[in-house]
Amino acid sequence: MNNFIVSARKYRPQTFDTVVGQGSITSTLKNAIKNGTLAQSFLFCGPRGVGKTTCARILAKTINCQNITPNIEACDECPSCKSFNENASFNIHELDAASNNSVDDIRNLVDQVRIPPQVGDFKIYIIDEVHMLSTQAFNAFLKTLEEPPAYAKFILATTEKHKIIPTILSRCQIYDFKRISNDDIVKHLEFVAQSEHVNFEAEALHVISQKSDGALRDALSMFDQIVSFSGGDISYKAVIENLNVLDYEFYFKSVNFILKKNVPELLLIFNEIIERGFDGQHFINGLAAHFRNLLVCRNVSTAKLFESSDSTRNRYIDQTNECSDAFLMKALEITNQCDLNYKNSNNKRLMVELSLLQLLSLLQAPTTTVSNPPIIEKVVETPVAKPIPVAPKQETKEIVAVEKTETVSSDPLHGKMPSLKARSFSIKMPSSQNSPQSAAMLAEDAINYPANADPYSEESFAKVWDAYVQECINEPTLYSCLISRKPILLDNNEVELILDNNIQLDFINEKRMQLVDYLRQSLKNDGVNLKFTVEEKTIETKAYTSQDKFNKLAQINPSLIQFKNDLNLDLSI
Repeated sequence: MNNFIVSARKYRPQTFDTVVGQGSITSTLKNAIKNGTLAQSFLFCGPRGVGKTTCARILAKTINCQNITPNIEACDECPSCKSFNENASFNIHELDAASNNSVDDIRNLVDQVRIPPQVGDFKIYIIDEVHMLSTQAFNAFLKTLEEPPAYAKFILATTEKHKIIPTILSRCQIYDFKRISNDDIVKHLEFVAQSEHVNFEAEALHVISQKSDGALRDALSMFDQIVSFSGGDISYKAVIENLNVLDYEFYFKSVNFILKKNVPELLLIFNEIIERGFDGQHFINGLAAHFRNLLVCRNVSTAKLFESSDSTRNRYIDQTNECSDAFLMKALEITNQCDLNYKNSNNKRLMVELSLLQLLSLLQAPTTTVSNPPIIEKVVETPVAKPIPVAPKQETKEIVAVEKTETVSSDPLHGKMPSLKARSFSIKMPSSQNSPQSAAMLAEDAINYPANADPYSEESFAKVWDAYVQECINEPTLYSCLISRKPILLDNNEVELILDNNIQLDFINEKRMQLVDYLRQSLKNDGVNLKFTVEEKTIETKAYTSQDKFNKLAQINPSLIQFKNDLNLDLSI
């Protein structure tokens, strides 16, 4: 059996130019070598598998090279480069701080630093996972790190920068490595596959890239695993089966069933996902990511945030044209809330199913027409934008306030009884000629609601109202606003709702369009409109002290003041 070398080691970059996804860092290091401005100590920090140790080795090899190329790369021909390639260099030392984290280990390193290099100009010490050093070891390392010999260079690497004490950070030149983008990982995987004569599907490499979460080493490990599984032929089906990835086809079908309000099929496809061994939270997270991808694909400027193949991006464009922005935003909110509450739920499957039903309830009618025109073009074909019908003109009615004060009775000792001040508010949608935003809302309203004007009785209205109130039982503030008073039917399809205070008025104004839409759809009458009336109780201060009682009586009979003054009476008695 031949000795197999994993792709992460076999195709590890040997020069700065071959490092994947860290162009700014490699350019800085090359310029520092070229200008002779190398620092004494470096700190390479960032996520796993992004090239920290690789860049440290390339830097150590290059600065000791005796014939650096004009492109500031090692020549691979001098004795120093050859000894490095054969792992026999005496000038480059690697220390694993995870297993050598004591004070004695650092003392041994400090003793070695005192010995100058026999061949080459520098002795380089690469300390990996440096955050694992103990506090005492860090303190023992401080002086040497701050004032090392001219020939000594230290390169520290870590994935947890926050665990390193500030005194170490202040003595190092810090380089933050970023996660490698999916496109860069896919390009490198294509290079490895072509070098190994492996057949592959582009979509399969994209799935591997997304699964690796920006770590090229993880992507190469999964690549080797798939090659062993499929026998040298990497297909999309083989990747999702071997890496336990849920096929995005399930998400497309789920959203289609939601748009069609097909409850049975939606629940059945979720049951199929459970039977395949996937967790409910795995599905709801994937569905949230699907809604997010639909949202970013609606605009050219945000489409670049979705990294995928052209064919997959075209499918997202097709489906996002069937959804509205409001639906996608609310769907993201519901799926995210389900993810947050999943671990605390006793019946996790029921929670996911309820969330799916909530997504269905966002659509008041089956989506048979496109409410929004296509915003972004496909890669191959250009979708034809469908015109938006112009909404009928509506006039803007200002808010009218009328105050009425009525005194029910009075008490000379305790003051007047509470009087009622009624303020009547009549709110309409603004004219489409005055506001572009309102014009878009009216246009969408005209699409979702055909011109209906069916008559309705007080009994049918009461049933629709009670049904809506029961749906709002989980929103205490809205629920209390709706049950405080019974609505009153006025002429011209106008409904009056009496509220207790201005706080309720401000809150229910935010829910007004949602309530109006529900009433119009349920009653099949587009003329239904809401009118809010606020009845605030104005309670006057009662008379408690003798002075307060005298003032109240004096308001009724002013002659009491003269009587008090003539007799020189004292009210405190």
